[in-house]
Amino acid sequence: MIIDTEKWQEILKTLGQHKLRTALTAFGVFWGIFMLTVLLGSGKGLENGVNDGFPSVPNIIWIWIQGPTQVPYQGMRTGRQITLDAEDVKAIEQNVPSVSFARGQNSVGIWGGTPPYTKYKDKNGTFYVQGTHAGMDDINSLRILAGRSVNHIDDRERRKVAIIGKRVSTQLFDEGIDPVGKEITISGISFTVIGVFKSRSSGNEQQEEEKIYIPNDTLRFAFNQIGWVGSIIVLPKPGLHARVAEEDVKRYLAEIKKVSPSDVGVFGSFNLQNEFDKIQGLFTGITVFSWVVAIGTIMAGAIGVGNIMLIVVKERTREIGLRKALGATPLSIVSMIVQESILITAIAGYAGLVVGVFLLEGISSLLDAGGGSSGMFSHPEVDFVTAISALVVLVVSGLLASMLPAAKAAGVNPIVALQDE
Repeated sequence: MIIDTEKWQEILKTLGQHKLRTALTAFGVFWGIFMLTVLLGSGKGLENGVNDGFPSVPNIIWIWIQGPTQVPYQGMRTGRQITLDAEDVKAIEQNVPSVSFARGQNSVGIWGGTPPYTKYKDKNGTFYVQGTHAGMDDINSLRILAGRSVNHIDDRERRKVAIIGKRVSTQLFDEGIDPVGKEITISGISFTVIGVFKSRSSGNEQQEEEKIYIPNDTLRFAFNQIGWVGSIIVLPKPGLHARVAEEDVKRYLAEIKKVSPSDVGVFGSFNLQNEFDKIQGLFTGITVFSWVVAIGTIMAGAIGVGNIMLIVVKERTREIGLRKALGATPLSIVSMIVQESILITAIAGYAGLVVGVFLLEGISSLLDAGGGSSGMFSHPEVDFVTAISALVVLVVSGLLASMLPAAKAAGVNPIVALQDE
């Protein structure tokens, strides 16, 4: 492809003759793309910060007993106290088609009562104890810092092992002592520390790191909770919304526990995916709002470019008329105006994109230096697709800005133009 260097030199010369006017015109486009980049990047930073507060698995369902029966059913009285047990958990996983994973979960001190007294040598404290199972680190939003997590052998053999939070480790063990392999006592019962974890949940990190996790069956037998489970954690089959599994499990429990379908106060539940969907919908709205505001600003800048190009055409009426009298085609005249408009918008817009990205990178670097996040804001960024979309908006806005001036230039009558003063 042959590049017409003379034409580009002429365009640059024309723009250079009106530096202030060109700069002010370009600033409108620059500001629009800069705003788009910063708004989208800030929205992404807010989304990242909020998502960091969610468990790594966003479609978790918790089921528990909320209260006694309030509706008579099949000849049975009201006020019956329903309980959940380990057999119910197995039955749910085997008989509810929408469920892929179900585990019982017990705890000590979390739902009322005093956290158990925990001791290592002369160090002690009171910490919540939570039951867990192999493969539940993501569900509990844990990252193992030292040692290992609970495995299937620990579950099966009901081993007295524990993984402790980072803050528990700090309180029970002096600096320089590796907790892994040490014996701690919880309410007088000995447990071997097999791991130390850090919470990946930014919302309640401190509270989570003051927990101790032990195999759930170990907890039930060690702390006299053999006959029941406190709650059931459920995950839906891939591709299904958690709401489907939630309703199916509650319906199944009502059936096997002989609870009236209309007795809605017996089984409590919490579906994390519903909350996650609300948050995602909010951020979709923020993204749309950012695009609307920024594109409006870009179009305002493009209109400014169009107005300037109309002035340019008016100033160069005699020149355009002379070109046409010497044989210049309307297409070449249109091309000159369009290229000049696109050049202004492309350079100004690209500069706005680059400055916006550098600003976001600078903020992200500052957050990394401070731990990677600041409350509800973390790692603002603009992805590649968004950057390409912004460039497309630039080209289109530059093209639209040149249409009216180009048409006006192409319609110049050479005779009238040469007589223009």
